[in-house]
Amino acid sequence: MNMQQFNEGLLAFLGEATTPFHAARSLERACLDAGFVNAAERSPEPGGPGVVVRQGGSVIALRPGKNPLMSDGLRMVGAHTDSPCLMVKPTPELKASGYQQLGVQVYGGALLNPWFDRDLSLAGRVSYAHPDGGVATALVDFRDPIAVIPSLAIHLDREANSNRSVNAQTQMAPILATAADGDDLDLRQLLAQQLQREGAVSEPVEVLDFELCFYDTQGPALVGLDQEFLASARLDNLLSCYIGLQAMLQTSEPGWSLLVCNDHEEVGSLSASGAQGPMLRHFIQGLLQPGDSMAELMRRSMMISADNAHGVHPNYADKHDAKHGPVLNAGPVIKVNASQRYASSSDGMALFRLLARDLDLPVQSFVMRSDMACGSTIGPITAGELGVTTLDVGVPTFGMHSIRELAGSRDGWTLQQILTAYFSIAGPPLNSGN
Repeated sequence: MNMQQFNEGLLAFLGEATTPFHAARSLERACLDAGFVNAAERSPEPGGPGVVVRQGGSVIALRPGKNPLMSDGLRMVGAHTDSPCLMVKPTPELKASGYQQLGVQVYGGALLNPWFDRDLSLAGRVSYAHPDGGVATALVDFRDPIAVIPSLAIHLDREANSNRSVNAQTQMAPILATAADGDDLDLRQLLAQQLQREGAVSEPVEVLDFELCFYDTQGPALVGLDQEFLASARLDNLLSCYIGLQAMLQTSEPGWSLLVCNDHEEVGSLSASGAQGPMLRHFIQGLLQPGDSMAELMRRSMMISADNAHGVHPNYADKHDAKHGPVLNAGPVIKVNASQRYASSSDGMALFRLLARDLDLPVQSFVMRSDMACGSTIGPITAGELGVTTLDVGVPTFGMHSIRELAGSRDGWTLQQILTAYFSIAGPPLNSGN
């Protein structure tokens, strides 16, 4: 795989993965196409690669190594499938001033202003009464633009460019249609029809509940005079999911390699399938043989948490530490925070730099300004849950948590090569004995 092929596959993945559920399905399918098998969560197929999906939106993929697990340890990469968005409320139908709308709640730390005046569609997971009894679940994706959140004209708010705030309760409901007298929008009926259109069911069903996200229908694209940039929704953090997957699939002689892509990172990771839940620990415990020690395995293992970093914005350069402003297309970033908002330690950083040096690839560093609060990742959570040495890295981006983000078109490919080398390490990734 060369960089052009990498980016072509990335664009296709980003366009398909409109929700965490669709991302997990795409990641699982890529693994199955590469010869992985569906694995029971606590018992992956002996001797072969396995993949498991949990709660619809989280994925673990494993490639066993040639040597015993306890001697080699695990080389792990972690990312997350969810992105900030607008999610539909349980009873969402609204009618106001002659228009049909849906009520939404904000998922994660979304940058709200860019959601106005975009062509929006709707996708997610739908649960319905199965004709033979019980509850069944299927994915839906309308794909076509079916909604919009129009901006208020500047004539009605002369301070819009200097002093406009957004009220998520009163100003973010998307418009789907005009409403004549007696017309009532029935979302569950629309979903039942969409299930039939997509072939998920062959006859009308009763939709019982749903988890739905609005998303921008503008597709991902390479932009710039020389296509140096990648513009897309959900780069945070589907970019890292794709990088981690390709690194695992491209590794020809892997040690024990594991990729985990958790849901719910953007809302704190505390869920059954989030990084602060038991999913990964349970999976690893299922790999152990009688007498094996989880603590000893973790001492021989390492986790690289891959999540996007803040590139230095040329129009807002003062928002960065002058010595730690990553530049797009200048290489992936090692993320450091003294308060452990990132989990990077010197031994893990040294290993990453060594792998990059051997490949003659660039690496950058990011530290938040000392007078600004720092975000976090699944890195510290996973380190705390498992007691494993963890490193936080990522691709530098602009517009994080916007409806459309921007990254360099070379950085993902660079990070994939480094992670491929990491997955190929023979023996424990670190020899520090920590």
